[in-house]
Amino acid sequence: MSGVAGSASGRTNAKRAHASGGRLAAWVSAARPGTLLASVVPVAVGAALAAADSGFDIALTVAALAGAMLIQVGTNLYNDYGDHVRGADTEERVGPARASAEGWLRPNTVRAAATLCFAGAAAAGAVLIAAVGWPILVVGVVSILLGYAYTGGPRPLAYVGLGDIFVLVFF
Repeated sequence: MSGVAGSASGRTNAKRAHASGGRLAAWVSAARPGTLLASVVPVAVGAALAAADSGFDIALTVAALAGAMLIQVGTNLYNDYGDHVRGADTEERVGPARASAEGWLRPNTVRAAATLCFAGAAAAGAVLIAAVGWPILVVGVVSILLGYAYTGGPRPLAYVGLGDIFVLVFF
């Protein structure tokens, strides 16, 4: 996360950024670009290994990067939505401001954007599946399901003590 995310100052800075940047700033805040390193690094490592093995393919690297980033952003958006509808994003919560809780974006719009991100990731995954086979399908489906399950469904991982473990192991 950038700046002082995780602190009251991080929330104040996000509120100021939204106030000066409007709707675009709200979407950027909801997407949480500071978390994207978690999706970029594994793809970069894979691309470097492929290059070392003379198997680097720019189109597949772009598809993998797009898929990974879309899953990350989709997860972040669904987390914004899920925490809001469950009432977890109160004033007592420590961390950066959340777009749904702050009223910057409508919760159902954030949920729809998360779904679009997951659909875009599936499209990027289709390119990878065509090139390297079904194991990518398994990874993609599990990734999207866990992105949703982090704060979605009847027993969200984040609320049953598995959230931190999920983040540590999966990302």
